[in-house]
Amino acid sequence: MATTRTASTHWEGSLFEGAGKVTLESSGLGTYDVSWPARAEEAGGKTSPEELIAAAHSACFSMAFSNGLAKAGTPPTSLDTSAEVDFVPGTGITQIRLTVRGAVEGMSEEDFVAAAEAAKEGCPVSQALKAVDITLDARLA
Repeated sequence: MATTRTASTHWEGSLFEGAGKVTLESSGLGTYDVSWPARAEEAGGKTSPEELIAAAHSACFSMAFSNGLAKAGTPPTSLDTSAEVDFVPGTGITQIRLTVRGAVEGMSEEDFVAAAEAAKEGCPVSQALKAVDITLDARLA
């Protein structure tokens, strides 16, 4: 059974002078300001599509990695994942860098990296973003 999550954006004005608000409707967690300057220059207290993609990717990867480790009999004590999404105005999203540090009892560094690579490939958000170069830096903490 599919699960659907919803967000919406209300925008006013032109791209460069206008601004909008993105609302996370499914969760009800809030409404956040967005603007071109916040996307292409400094965030200035506003979010961007790329920051929202980074949040989604880091969460999805962590879930996929945790699940893979548990299925292999080595559930993690903790995983700390960050995602950096590069946006070039006029070009688009050019790269995503995932970084994960984990504590996994009894696992070698080599096995940790291999499991992280498998999670990156299997993560639904990674699959949705295949058009972009996604790199991974995985190490035991």
